[in-house]
Amino acid sequence: MRKYLVFALFLFINTFSNAQTFEAKIDSLISSVFKDKNGPGGTFLIAKNGKPVYQKSFGKANVELGIDLNNESIFQLGSITKQFTAVAILTLAEQGKLNLQSPIKNYIPDYPNGENITVHHLLTHTSGIKDFTKMKTLSAIAQKDLKPNEVIDFFKNETPDFLPGEKFEYNNSGYIILGYL
Repeated sequence: MRKYLVFALFLFINTFSNAQTFEAKIDSLISSVFKDKNGPGGTFLIAKNGKPVYQKSFGKANVELGIDLNNESIFQLGSITKQFTAVAILTLAEQGKLNLQSPIKNYIPDYPNGENITVHHLLTHTSGIKDFTKMKTLSAIAQKDLKPNEVIDFFKNETPDFLPGEKFEYNNSGYIILGYL
């Protein structure tokens, strides 16, 4: 029995030691980039088998106000989320759950001109849909907590800027629709 206890203690100490070494290595690596603790920061998460094994924040969330960044800080990602949305849509297409060439009316039956706008048009900013962030009436919804379908309702009846596939124009509305899909 004593042998098992010593062995278990050895495993615990070894595992704890390796965890400390791992964390120290990561801390050292990140600290070499974030040398100024009073400058803009970053939050890092490393997961193994879907479980966080390292999570730490460095630097400031707000340099001007001297607010430290922490693991609960909220980032305004803005258009960076388009990459995640595109990957999600392409994954659905790869799984056969969505067709990139399908008209969006297959997914939003009441969308005006939805029979001519494809998922591919939305992904490639070639849909012609009015970009809701450029609408003069944006202030009416800017501070509201809306569901995606409510945002879509806000812009879906606007006159399109051009015919689908006619040209490229960066567009936030298309990615709201993709997120809804």
